[in-house]
Amino acid sequence: MRVILASASPRRRELLAQIGLDFQVVTSKTEEKVSCDRPDRVVEELSRQKAEAVRDLCLPCGEETLIVGADTVVALDGCILGKPADSEEAVSMLKRLQGRGHEVYTGVTVLHTGGQGMEWTVKCFHERTAVTFYPMTEREIREYVSTKDPLDKAGAYGIQGICARYISAIEGDYNNVVGLPVGRFYQEIKEFLHHEESGNL
Repeated sequence: MRVILASASPRRRELLAQIGLDFQVVTSKTEEKVSCDRPDRVVEELSRQKAEAVRDLCLPCGEETLIVGADTVVALDGCILGKPADSEEAVSMLKRLQGRGHEVYTGVTVLHTGGQGMEWTVKCFHERTAVTFYPMTEREIREYVSTKDPLDKAGAYGIQGICARYISAIEGDYNNVVGLPVGRFYQEIKEFLHHEESGNL
């Protein structure tokens, strides 16, 4: 079966490789549109849009294919923090996060087809992880931002890098914060494909 990751994220590539999947990366420049501001729904909508855009690029499909789309956001007091536009916005986001807790949501969409002429089936889900920061000084925030690490990450931080020194607690899946809850992902696709094979979908 061909597996396609519909994401340019190097962190998601590393996580899928870590669990032993053989896959290829295909991305699209689809315009992101959301119908609400709830973090859980937003990440599911965006992950589905990414997966479906890549599905359209891959047609016609003559072999069994699984397409994986994912999207991650940070939410503070219910407000979504995406990727910062520049260094000053990264500083502003980190000032809001320091010394308190927030949530990280990752939405995952799996599209599957058995091959030529067969319908695509869809599975969407999201995972939530609570993260708490130690207090950071202005100098620590600006030194971290100067590394450029926060600029391509939701909420302006990467938990797997130098910012780990400022994390005081994690409740939930660490990999979800990195960008893909691979444990749940594997279990979900295993059940998903089993149901398809048994004719329950």
